[in-house]
Amino acid sequence: MPAYPPEPWRIKMVEPLRATTRAERETALRAAGWNPCLLRSEDVYVDLFTDSGTNAMSDRQWSALLRGDEAYAGARSFYVFEQAVRTFYGYEHVIPVHQGRGGENILSRCLIRPGTHVPGNMYFPSTRAHQELNGAQFHDVIVDEAHDPDSDHPFKGDVDLAKLKAVIDEFGPASIPYVSLAATVNMAGGQPISVANLTETCELAHSHGIPVFLDTARAVENAWLVKHREPGWACRPVAEILRALCAPTDGAVMSAKKDSLANIGGWLALRDPDLAEQARGLVLLYEGLHTYGGMAGRDMEAIAAGIAESVDENHIRARVAQVEYLGERLREAGVPVVRPFGGHCICIDAAAALPHIPRDEYPAQTLACAAYLQAGIRGVERGAVTAGRDPSTGENRLPRLELLRLAIPRRVYTRAHIDLVADALIAVHRDRDRITCGLTFDWEPQHLRFFQARFAPARGPSIFGG
Repeated sequence: MPAYPPEPWRIKMVEPLRATTRAERETALRAAGWNPCLLRSEDVYVDLFTDSGTNAMSDRQWSALLRGDEAYAGARSFYVFEQAVRTFYGYEHVIPVHQGRGGENILSRCLIRPGTHVPGNMYFPSTRAHQELNGAQFHDVIVDEAHDPDSDHPFKGDVDLAKLKAVIDEFGPASIPYVSLAATVNMAGGQPISVANLTETCELAHSHGIPVFLDTARAVENAWLVKHREPGWACRPVAEILRALCAPTDGAVMSAKKDSLANIGGWLALRDPDLAEQARGLVLLYEGLHTYGGMAGRDMEAIAAGIAESVDENHIRARVAQVEYLGERLREAGVPVVRPFGGHCICIDAAAALPHIPRDEYPAQTLACAAYLQAGIRGVERGAVTAGRDPSTGENRLPRLELLRLAIPRRVYTRAHIDLVADALIAVHRDRDRITCGLTFDWEPQHLRFFQARFAPARGPSIFGG
């Protein structure tokens, strides 16, 4: 049995959970069109759909809510929020948005023009959607190991510099508005990028006059993995490593619903004052005034407190260790999981777990349904459904990774919950031959289809036959 560290917090308030029967879960799943995303939360026992906005705030954050200044313009809470971002992330110009995708929208509208090209270390659905809606084509320049769930490469988030150079050479620097990097890389299973590779990537891009923007939603987790995997960083505090990750970049987009331990909010941070003024003008149109950006003052106060808590060594140690505990339990039982384990989630290789389910019947979506039916656990598909369709051909994209992601909220679940998840997924894997078919679309939305799509079993009334 892998070690499980004691949580560096104690419970002060509880939220009741309702256990359901398998019959109740099957009824709920059918009503949701075989899409766990459409389940009502009261029908879910352990919710690992996302770690975004599902964190438990601390007593200090709840206290900070009461200090919120709700002035429409120039609220004191904005300046508290601004100073926290400047202190821990190192960017001068801080523009609040309602959440991360608000920043993605603003940045894309500022810089992207039709016919341009954006390289990045693997796509993220909402990021790529904003880039494509503004006329750009995304190019994956991540290292090949990122697409191999069995590779033990410590930094699967690294950029393949030869791939990036090839994109620059093919399309020219003038056609590349920016390089889009993530730390960690969600779609690869929360895999980190090394400080050395990020720095080299920025040097290459900057030598061609191309700016680099970083998705910092889980950069604290990336910093912790750097501390334990990259030579020369073991004795550095996480806060210092976080600043080192941000230092070579030109700006960042942040969903404060992840590392910053908040339930809503985010920011766009920039170094270029002219670009910052342009972004503030668009924030006025799409988010709100540039000193609140769609957030209440109390939310900005809670985020500021959460930023400081996020780099606490005891917090981040326990957070990542909980993820590793789940991964080790599954790995030891023979469940095919992405290695090495990431910072915020464990991903099951659904293509390996359900090799008898064709890719066009969406094995990861099928496995997500089986996990819910087994024990009321909600994960999310990260494979062909999430990848969507090619905007030019209309054909399904079939990424090499076909994953069921189990994202663990911060400071929410105990060891007993994590053991329940492990036991349930081990049982599903043991009885995987009982899953006789996959799923087909019953209704398919145009964008980010994994959120709202409805499915039906490919053959018969159930994925278990009959």
